Amino acid sequence: MTQLYRSLATVVVAATGSLLASLASAGEASAEVIPENLGAHTDELASGLLDSTAATLTGATGYAVGPALDLQLNPLANSTTDLLSNSAGTQIADFRPIGTDVLTGPLADGASARELPGAVLGRLLG
Repeated sequence: MTQLYRSLATVVVAATGSLLASLASAGEASAEVIPENLGAHTDELASGLLDSTAATLTGATGYAVGPALDLQLNPLANSTTDLLSNSAGTQIADFRPIGTDVLTGPLADGASARELPGAVLGRLLG
């Protein structure tokens, strides 16, 4: 459990740092010098500010969410009390057997959100 708390604390610290960095960058981006004659350049200026703010927030979101994607989704994975390690299966005629472990297996093995799609597709196609 302490590892889970440590991981959650790391995610919170990373998210807070990313948010502060994005706010600081957005403040720097909006501190550009505005010309006295805004007539023809208003659209270009607004577009530039929006593009730089969107790029800053997109980059910060990736860094804030990244650590959370590496957390183990099933806290009971690889333990004796893991309910997802049980499975049911069947086989019809001479076709390949199929069971629920194809979908629940990666979770029972302790996959993270970043690993889960590849693990499930690998089991389905393999």
